[in-house]
Amino acid sequence: MLVEGSSARRALGGALAWGRKHGVAALHVVVEDAEAAGVLARRAALFGSPAVTVSVVDGTSLRPAVPAPPPEQPSLAAADAELAPLIVQAGADPVVEHGVLRGEVRGLEVCRVVDGRLQVGVGKHDREAHLLMHSDRPPVEALADAVRLVSEVRTPDGPPHEMRRLGAERWLRIVVCRRPELVGVDRLEPVPPPVPRGDLRLPAPAPAVGDDVVVVCSVGIDTDLVPTAADARLTYAPAARLVLVVPQADDHPLTRALAASLRVPAEVVTVPDDWRTLA
Repeated sequence: MLVEGSSARRALGGALAWGRKHGVAALHVVVEDAEAAGVLARRAALFGSPAVTVSVVDGTSLRPAVPAPPPEQPSLAAADAELAPLIVQAGADPVVEHGVLRGEVRGLEVCRVVDGRLQVGVGKHDREAHLLMHSDRPPVEALADAVRLVSEVRTPDGPPHEMRRLGAERWLRIVVCRRPELVGVDRLEPVPPPVPRGDLRLPAPAPAVGDDVVVVCSVGIDTDLVPTAADARLTYAPAARLVLVVPQADDHPLTRALAASLRVPAEVVTVPDDWRTLA
């Protein structure tokens, strides 16, 4: 199976789903991006069946992909860290992932610090638009307005809006971290995903860690949930239990089948479909 495009790192789950549908005993994934191939090879080694090999295109031939090591989190620049109190002052939650400071409202990014500057917006294009249209306005004022707008929409009974849908898995993680008993654990703390998030419009399973457990939240049917979750366990606690948390309506047989096919299987725990009201 040839995997192309910018989302190659998320391709393993879809490839495994295709393999299960067609009953293959071995699966060969070919990737053009060498960095993505390393991530896929690392994740493929976590599955028992079918046997998965990953190769990277090298000119007119193929070479075996070398599994990339589990990632380490870079430290946050001191100049960027100094802006965290401004994010709190505006009413957002400061979140550090992969060396980048962001501000979130119920899991949705509303700002980030870029080169020591606070940039307001939901996603890259929104931030660029704010820079062009409001360059003379104090960023803290613009951020406070953004927080207010998102907070009004991103509520359990809020109106239908894309901002309620984006980053829903991170919103679910907030609920589960505040109510860890929902998934049968005593304590959970959010941690960055193994690979940085890209397009905010794409799903990105949200991990958290507790005492000998790694919990990964997802909303909707995401074929890459299990590979990403297994990668999170490898990154943070290789010997821990792995628990996948999804709303009841999203408890799909494919997720359970892929969870069972890991060399160390994962558990699936469901929360009520009205999970937004639980915290």
